[in-house]
Amino acid sequence: MKDVLTAISHKGKQIEWIDECIASGTMKDVFFSPDKSYVVGFYRDKDKFDARAKDRLQTIVGVYKDRIIDGPNGDYWEKLLCWPYDTVEYRGCFGVVVPTYRKDFFFSHGSINNDFLGIKGKEKNGKWFASAKNQNRFLDTREKGDLLSYLRISILLSRATKRLHAGGLAHSDLSYNNVLIDPEGRNACIIDIDGLVVPGKYPPDVMGTPDFVAPEVIKTKHLPLGDPNRILPSILTDRHALSVLIYMYLLFRHPLKGGKIYDQDPVKDEEMAMGHKALFIEHFSDKSNRPNLNDVHPAELPYADVDKLPYTILGPYLKELFDKAFIDGLHDPQKRPTANEWEDALIKTVDLLQPCLNPHCSHKWFVFDNKLAPKCPYCNTPYTEALPVLNFYSSRSKGNYLPDNYRLMIYNNQYLYQWHTNRLVFPNEKLADPQKKPVGYFVKYQGKWVLVNQNLPDLYDVTNKKEIPIGKYVILEDNGQILLDKANGGRLVLVQMVNN
Repeated sequence: MKDVLTAISHKGKQIEWIDECIASGTMKDVFFSPDKSYVVGFYRDKDKFDARAKDRLQTIVGVYKDRIIDGPNGDYWEKLLCWPYDTVEYRGCFGVVVPTYRKDFFFSHGSINNDFLGIKGKEKNGKWFASAKNQNRFLDTREKGDLLSYLRISILLSRATKRLHAGGLAHSDLSYNNVLIDPEGRNACIIDIDGLVVPGKYPPDVMGTPDFVAPEVIKTKHLPLGDPNRILPSILTDRHALSVLIYMYLLFRHPLKGGKIYDQDPVKDEEMAMGHKALFIEHFSDKSNRPNLNDVHPAELPYADVDKLPYTILGPYLKELFDKAFIDGLHDPQKRPTANEWEDALIKTVDLLQPCLNPHCSHKWFVFDNKLAPKCPYCNTPYTEALPVLNFYSSRSKGNYLPDNYRLMIYNNQYLYQWHTNRLVFPNEKLADPQKKPVGYFVKYQGKWVLVNQNLPDLYDVTNKKEIPIGKYVILEDNGQILLDKANGGRLVLVQMVNN
């Protein structure tokens, strides 16, 4: 039986931990509390952990915890940001107290072949899910999730990053090593919050994780730390890392790691490929960095084949942002998409999803490609049924409806929510509980697609000039117009039928 050690924290709390190291990272040794509700991470290098580093940590567990975790919508952020909540010193070592990860962030089934990797019960580090090789060679099918899982995970990571940036904070080491994801339950959480950068006050401790470091950071890393031309991790470099994360989770490949060789020296080649010579593997005009399929591992297919599964399969909203991230903003940080832009585009993309008709499809969903004869790009199964598409228009002034560049794909038992019926309602952390409830649903009834009114007092069939009371339904007809909400920002929909 290991000893239980005790110290009084800087907030005056009694902190206990079992004298047995359960994990060691690059900077800390980690110990469980007796009830495993929290861990204590002690920093190993006493010399580097100076008064400034202590002040930074105490600010993170104090001022910034008060603002974010104990502030408005704090219960929501607590699930997405594993925030340290206290600090402690013991025998000259400085430690940080962090909540234990939720149980859904530990593998339930492990790896394939009776968990030959022994990962069952281990934490779901995001790296396991970010590459085709890991997905195809190691993961149990039940752990993998589907396309909707990774879109939902990307929304949560974007939203959590947005909250950090709104508070003036940068994570500085955003990568698949510092996120936990649960595709099965469609959850995500950012970890290693204790290294946050406060611009102008607390500089970063690390340059970042390879594959996620922004090109300008790599390009200037040879300069001394105090050199004004040296670029350090910041909110702008976080934006690059977030874009890479989203691309990898949705396409299982890295956006910059292609077939181009920049130098025969592997170290120099890597620095150039990720730094000043970085080139998007799907660049529309310069195709010199496309993956060489003769050099890729078979387990990386079909995802390494950018002709077979190009990034455009994810729809127009994400294509636009990937272009901003990896073409316009790759070497011009100010042009990179913000976390808020990613959140908005991902939410709109979820509303373009259609369930694949193939019950054995690995992704189970696909993004509607605006074609008259759509098919799933992952298994090539055509969608043969009549497919209603709702195009949203919203009021700017009385009787004047303008297009929202937003549409909703319909499938059996698809729900309609308030953020669909009114452009002034946003599906984010600020949603009140009543706004989270569906106001209508779609179903195929007697061979016709219908919208059933659950809680829409203004629902009106414009085409047939007919009110639709709560509990009744309106038939979706090609070119039909339906008013969802009469209030300011209320939406009118134009119905299109594909495969009709």
